[in-house]
Amino acid sequence: MTLTYQAPLRDMRFVMDEWLDAASWWRDVPDWQDLDSPTAQQVLEEAARFVEERIAPLNASADLEGCRFDAGKVTTPAGFRESYAEFVEAGWPTLSLDAGHGGQGLPQLLDVALQEMLAGANHAWLMSPGLTHGATACLQTYGSERVKKALLPKVASGEWLSTMCLTEPQAGSDVGLIRSRATEAPGTDGYFIDGSKIFISGGAHDMTENIVHLVLARGPDAPPGTKGLSLFVVPEWLEDGDGGRSCNGVYCEGIEKKMGLKGSPTCTMRFERAFGWLVGEAHRGLACLFVMMNAARLQVAMQGLGHAHTAWQRAHAYAQERAQMRAVSVPPGANVAPGKAAPIAFHPAMRRILMELRAIVEGERAIGYWTAHWLDIAARHADVAEREQAAQLASLLTPIAKAFFTANGYGAASNALQVFGGYGYIHEYGIEQTLRDSRVSMLYEGTNEIQAIDLLIRKVLPDGAVAFDVLLRQVRAEARLCQESDPPVRAAGAKLAELAQTVESTTRSIKARHAQDPETAYRVADDYLAMLGWMLLAFAWARALRIATPQCEAETFYVEKRETGRFFFDYPLAAFAYRRSLVAAGCEATLPYV
Repeated sequence: MTLTYQAPLRDMRFVMDEWLDAASWWRDVPDWQDLDSPTAQQVLEEAARFVEERIAPLNASADLEGCRFDAGKVTTPAGFRESYAEFVEAGWPTLSLDAGHGGQGLPQLLDVALQEMLAGANHAWLMSPGLTHGATACLQTYGSERVKKALLPKVASGEWLSTMCLTEPQAGSDVGLIRSRATEAPGTDGYFIDGSKIFISGGAHDMTENIVHLVLARGPDAPPGTKGLSLFVVPEWLEDGDGGRSCNGVYCEGIEKKMGLKGSPTCTMRFERAFGWLVGEAHRGLACLFVMMNAARLQVAMQGLGHAHTAWQRAHAYAQERAQMRAVSVPPGANVAPGKAAPIAFHPAMRRILMELRAIVEGERAIGYWTAHWLDIAARHADVAEREQAAQLASLLTPIAKAFFTANGYGAASNALQVFGGYGYIHEYGIEQTLRDSRVSMLYEGTNEIQAIDLLIRKVLPDGAVAFDVLLRQVRAEARLCQESDPPVRAAGAKLAELAQTVESTTRSIKARHAQDPETAYRVADDYLAMLGWMLLAFAWARALRIATPQCEAETFYVEKRETGRFFFDYPLAAFAYRRSLVAAGCEATLPYV
């Protein structure tokens, strides 16, 4: 029985090589002309080896041990510090970092696959280094020359870890209520930061010698609300240039006792005349954080996928070996004596759960990697217009992926636990930890409700919402290709075209109703996002069916891909109609106050 994490390398290769055909585009990028599919797969295989051997084995023990807080110091679980040092030494934090800043310069697509592995193997371990990519992008884009020289190289390499300090007790998602203040430090080019922040992942730990905090605060003469927020970079320790260092007025006042992710310290931080430098322009802090938050939200989406994959993998392995009751039917060639108990994987109720898990996991992997591929196009395409369109599409897909994947990650863990029965409720089988660890992903980096509002209010309904039209064109183009393909694929193409039309007409209805009732879009946003999520899974599976069906005689993998795709269109896709009905109800109903 396989209850330890195993990276899904075969499906990753399918998505990159066949579903995306990424290598053919890499050849058009000067820096990637030598990057081909075999090389990319070697990178992923080496990443999988490291994750499976060094990171995954720490998952269960870290959950039991947790983090320790003593007099302002935080100690992470056994093995975290050592394995992170190996992670940095191997160069994994710099995988997709620009070569000009000391990185390996590989596509974000490969980094996203690495993030999926790390999240599926040990989400708590990932939490501390999770912001490295986003913090690097933020400092690289908006940092002063002094910051780029003094801090960026160590942040980018992973030698120093970083945090994002936004939340305060009175200011959760409403950052306009932030009270932390910044005052000019006389005789310097910096500021003193004073204030308290809560829920800071990795705010204090023993994994690196220094921690670099990106802090939202109000500068001198700041206007109220979000327009008065500036971003500052504040190291925990200040270096004096002679090899010495001094405490910088950054204090951890405690760590949270949490439902899950017990191996990750979630800290309450106090800044007391902590010296820092302005990042970007004054009063433009949220704009500077945008780069960091987008990267963080896609990573959170991959956490949802990682949890769903781990849940599917554990449940599938357990169901194949656990024998209970006689089966109504058994697959051809099954070695089950008449009248004897059969593996629970043969029972219809369990087969349904397992197939739904697989369909969601493999469909989301395609969409998650597709989003990362658009980010690569946005960064590297030779044509400016193509870069802009790719960036818009990635920006549209990001809130869908973050909310849809994380909701499904938690749901997948719960459904997988059901496969284990009573054994799933105890720690030794691992699935109850996956259930607990996965829940927070629906909350941070903007709750899923905020993602839905961002999608509908800011990115779909406004006039000139180019990305939404581009997305529908992509979906319809795939539908046409499927309808021109082998007979078994045509039905999927027809259904995909129908879904695109339904999404378009539903969007028009919401827009018309919202003009009359300004609460409409806010009421239906969650169900609308889920509806788009199911359409994207249908898009993923239609393309997978079109690719796999002609190759079913070549490899069992393609047979399984075809059967899972057929199942998706026959069964789980019914959720699209359910969400569509809730959107329709929300357009007409009103919500009472409670």
